Amino acid sequence: MARYTGPKTKIARKFGEPIFGPDKSFERKKYPPGQHHGSLNKSFKKVSEYGIQLREKQKVKYTYGLLERQFRNLYDKASRMKGRKGENLIMLLESRLDNTVYRLGLAPSRPAARQLVSHCHILVNGHVCNIPSLLLTPGSVLSVRERSKSLEVIRDSLGSIRTSRFSWLEWNGSEMSAKFLNRPDRTEIPEIINEQLIVELYSKS
Repeated sequence: MARYTGPKTKIARKFGEPIFGPDKSFERKKYPPGQHHGSLNKSFKKVSEYGIQLREKQKVKYTYGLLERQFRNLYDKASRMKGRKGENLIMLLESRLDNTVYRLGLAPSRPAARQLVSHCHILVNGHVCNIPSLLLTPGSVLSVRERSKSLEVIRDSLGSIRTSRFSWLEWNGSEMSAKFLNRPDRTEIPEIINEQLIVELYSKS
C-alpha cells in the first residue's frame, strides 16, 4: 500500500476537519463528500463504536502520513513506555523528523517536509539524514543543509509560518537551525485528536 496522494480536501471533508492544514475548498464545503451530503437536514446512519474508533485512527494516520505497519509499530513502542499509551503515541508522532521540520515552518505541509528530508536537505546533529520517520531525542539539533538554504520552498514557507510557536523547539533563524529541547506535553499539541479511541481500538486486537 502506497501513501495517499489523492485529493486532500476530499479526505478533510470525510473527517470534518482540515487535517492537512488550511484549505479554502474545505471551508466552502464542510460536509462529507458525495452528491447527497450537502443537506444539513439529512439524517446519517449511526456509526458503531468500532467505526468511531477506526475513524479516529485513520484520521491520525492521514494527518501524520503513516502507513498501518508504521503506525502499529509506533503504538507498540508507546505501549512499552511509562505513562498513558495514547499520550505517548501522540508524543512520538510529534517527535518524528518530518513532523518537526513541518513544525519549524521549513515546509508548508508534512508531505512537503517528508520530501525535504528524503531529498537530503536536512541535517541532524551535523549529519545528513534522509529518514523522515527518525524519532528525535532531547538535545538533537536540526539544520538546513548549506546548499539548500536558498530553496524557494523553504524560503516561502519560513516567510509565511511562525517558527517560535512551539515551546519544545528552539529556532535560530540566522543559522536556519533548531534544537529539539524535549518531547512535547500532550496539552501543547494543537491537533484535535481523541487518542483514547485508538487505545480502545487496539486493545480489542
